[in-house]
Amino acid sequence: MTDQHPITPPPELVEQWHQSAAGIHFHPYGYSEYIAAKAAQWGADQELEACIKLLSDLGGDGEMIRRYRRPKTPSLQEQALVAFDFIGKCHALAGPDWATIRRALEALPE
Repeated sequence: MTDQHPITPPPELVEQWHQSAAGIHFHPYGYSEYIAAKAAQWGADQELEACIKLLSDLGGDGEMIRRYRRPKTPSLQEQALVAFDFIGKCHALAGPDWATIRRALEALPE
């Protein structure tokens, strides 16, 4: 047993995040925000797993919590459309070519 709190990321995991941050161009946030986001997500995942286990141990549907608290990630198409709209707003792009590209993205299969 260690003195480490159960929701504190282990040093090996923090080192892994540090290594994964190498080479990332941080914009609009920096390195500290990247590590903080990783730690917050990890802590939230630990708490979610503990709640699922507790509810399951009590005879409930623990997986129901996961379905509601960790919804499906957006599809590649949905992510592309969000990025497309962001680029259009940043560069004030519009016109028939822009609309054609958007329609093509929307027509791609999920």
